[in-house]
Amino acid sequence: MTRHSFPVRIYYEDTDFSGNVYHAAYLKFFERGRTEFLRDLGIHHSELAEKGIAFAVRSMRIEFIAAARIDDLLTVTTEVVESTGVRLALRQTIMREQAILTSAEVLVVAIRTGGGPARLPADLRQRLGAGA
Repeated sequence: MTRHSFPVRIYYEDTDFSGNVYHAAYLKFFERGRTEFLRDLGIHHSELAEKGIAFAVRSMRIEFIAAARIDDLLTVTTEVVESTGVRLALRQTIMREQAILTSAEVLVVAIRTGGGPARLPADLRQRLGAGA
């Protein structure tokens, strides 16, 4: 699986004084999309932590195209662009029906919880389609 979709409903707490979604809320929606993508692959943050591994966002480029508003039902899509044993390049979009509202290019890396880079275990690399 290289593409994943996750629904998000917009609540009052996600909006600013104008009734539009506050820009930082999109980061939470993207994070939820990445987490659910991994969960559907059988990769759970708690199990990674037991192995001393975590994922960290190394970089993110976001384009805000149009605003979401309260009560909107959005879809967060997450797609693997490239993967290796230590990093994932992802493309994420937030859509309302067929309209893209926000898009992001995200580079996620594996780290040791004690600090420093980590190589993902072979079984996780295989589920992610990562190189050896």
